[in-house]
Order: sequence, then C-alpha cells, then structure tokens
Amino acid sequence: MSDPTTINRLYGRRQGHKLRGGQAALVEELLPRVTVPDGPLDTRRLFGDAEGLGRPLELEIGFGAGEHLVHQAAVHPERGFVGCEPFLNGVVGALTQLQERELPNVRLHMGDALDVLRRLPDRSLDKVYLLHPDPWPKARHAKRRMVNPGPLDLIAAKLRPGGEFRLGTDHPIYCRWALMQMGRRRDFRWVAERAGDFLARPTDWPETRYERKARRLGHEVWYFRYERQ
Repeated sequence: MSDPTTINRLYGRRQGHKLRGGQAALVEELLPRVTVPDGPLDTRRLFGDAEGLGRPLELEIGFGAGEHLVHQAAVHPERGFVGCEPFLNGVVGALTQLQERELPNVRLHMGDALDVLRRLPDRSLDKVYLLHPDPWPKARHAKRRMVNPGPLDLIAAKLRPGGEFRLGTDHPIYCRWALMQMGRRRDFRWVAERAGDFLARPTDWPETRYERKARRLGHEVWYFRYERQ
C-alpha cells in the first residue's frame, strides 16, 4: 500500500458567496484572456514572449484574493507570474486587481496547482509560493496538505537550482508538519541564519489580508524560505 502522504491531489472549496454582476462579467470576459492555456507550458505559450524562453517565471499555489501575486507582478514587470486558486471568489479578487492595474505578466489557473506544475518544464521556475495553505489540522487529513512528499517532489523538479520555495503559515500544526517534512529532504536548504529569521517577514513579502486577520486573532506567523539545491 502506498504512503498516503505522496498523494498528488489538491483539496479545497470551489465557490463561496454568489457573484455580483460585475464580478460575473470579469469571469466571463477577463478570465479567458489571462487563463493558463491547455497543454505543455513555457513562457512563450503563457505570455507570447517573442524573445523565447528567457523570462524568469514564478508560481503561487493558492493565491487567496491575489494581493501577494499582484504585488509581486507589479514590482517585477520583467518576470512572469502564474497564480493557481481553486476558489472562484478568490479568482474574482485577483481579476478585480488585474483589471485595475493592467498587468500583462500574470496568468491565472482556477483549479489544481499540481496540474499546472506537471505541465511546466523541469527547472523552469525561479520561485514557488505557498502562503497560508489550508492546514487540514486533523491527523486523518494530513495527506491533503500541500507540504507532503508527492507535491514537494514536483515543486523540487520544477524549480531551477538556486530557485526558492517560500512557505508562510500561522497554524502551529502546519508549522510543525512543514518543519518535519522539509527537514527530511536533501534537495532544499532552509535559508535561515538565526532562530528568529522565520518570525520576520522578508521585506519583499507583502502582508496579505489573511495574515492581518491572523495577527488580529493573536496568531503567530512563520515565514520559511528554502533554496533548491
């Protein structure tokens, strides 16, 4: 029987509250223009790059309402960003920001991030972000966490050597789980020089509304940076 922590499937909600008229219009009109295409992927297929495959590429798993994704894309227009989110209302939040800021370097996938990762070339990503994933705190649901051998193997394969995997969580169970899972690996190096480094948000890591909510509730937030070896 296979190890349940190697399961390559994303679990999560698809839709919350009903969309308003303007939001539904974004899904109908803007989403098709920025959706990740079918089939094998590279920067040429994603962004129509005339100069080939030289654009640095970053991917965010579960981008929530898109604050972090849009911020990074605005600060780094020379890079390409792919955001994956199964929750429709989160996708609408990102679409709203893309409409306001007109960022041509963002593509969205409403669905399983693992599907997009599988279709990218190996060593094609500069960074992968996993910020405040669903902790699935019950032990019987541990196999559903993204920080598990199967998804981590895929992330490792798609990151270039020297690329970075960033993880943020405010859930103590997930924090301990991530430390255990990442501590077992030899293909990632934890980028931390002092014990307090994982308590301080890096300067290029903007605060999201989810993080602000966690702090209002009195939760500690942990920030992890891992370099692909």
